[in-house]
Amino acid sequence: MKAFIALVRREFIEHRGPFLYGPLILVAIVLALTILAFSVNRLDTRLTGQLATVVPTWVFEAGFAGLAVGWMLYLGFVLFFYCADGFAADKRNNAMLFWKSMPVSDLKVLLSKLAAALTILPGSVFGVALFSILLMFTVAYITTMVGGLGTGALLGSIVSTYFQMALVFLVVLVCALLWYLPYMALVGALGSVVGRWAIPLTFLLPTVISALEWVTLGGMHPFATRTWNFLNYRSQVPVSLDYLESVFDGAAPWNSGLFLTDLLQKFDWLQVGIGAGFAVIVIIIAAEYRRRAAAN
Repeated sequence: MKAFIALVRREFIEHRGPFLYGPLILVAIVLALTILAFSVNRLDTRLTGQLATVVPTWVFEAGFAGLAVGWMLYLGFVLFFYCADGFAADKRNNAMLFWKSMPVSDLKVLLSKLAAALTILPGSVFGVALFSILLMFTVAYITTMVGGLGTGALLGSIVSTYFQMALVFLVVLVCALLWYLPYMALVGALGSVVGRWAIPLTFLLPTVISALEWVTLGGMHPFATRTWNFLNYRSQVPVSLDYLESVFDGAAPWNSGLFLTDLLQKFDWLQVGIGAGFAVIVIIIAAEYRRRAAAN
């Protein structure tokens, strides 16, 4: 177990640039631009502060949600390239020879990379994301104070909104990671076999499979097959929009607990289980290929 934890920690150390340093640099740039915008009067401090007090809950909840979506898109981008490149990094820098000299199996090495992609790497981005949103909330509250509208009640509302939305962010992130687990495992397995060629193969392979189904079973075109429809379904996190639509229509106020209950109850957990089984299978196959290739 200690060896496995060390392997996961190694992945973070080797890839902390895109998962920690890069996000921190982005936060510093955005914060600097925000302060500069207020200092040169590109943004009206009084108007911003008044807006935050007229609809305080909506402003902070919408701001949190917007930044959270942005950070999840960033995380998805870097995780894709990590799986496509990180699973083959041992081959390029000859580190595989070092790990071969230790009692660590190829399966354990690949599982540690997948575990890092599910835990410590997205966890670092999540931590930076919460820090950036905290800075945004701080700036927003300072603008209300400059406008003479900052109150203790407003501060309490901001703090409550922050922690509630942070919980929503965490649950949605975990669900998204579990949902895309088979994609990460497939890209990582391809990366361990063909290296960086896994990036184009990831897009080519589904197209080829769908085209083969179209040729053999028929259909209007290669992108109107059961394979393609299934891949489209598995490419979108099945977040229930029923409660969100009632919030947008004004029929119900935003409630984090109700949203999470609706999300977890209607989430396709059967597909999550099937995807987890698929991920384990492809990682085992990739580990076996890696073991045999290294032996030859």
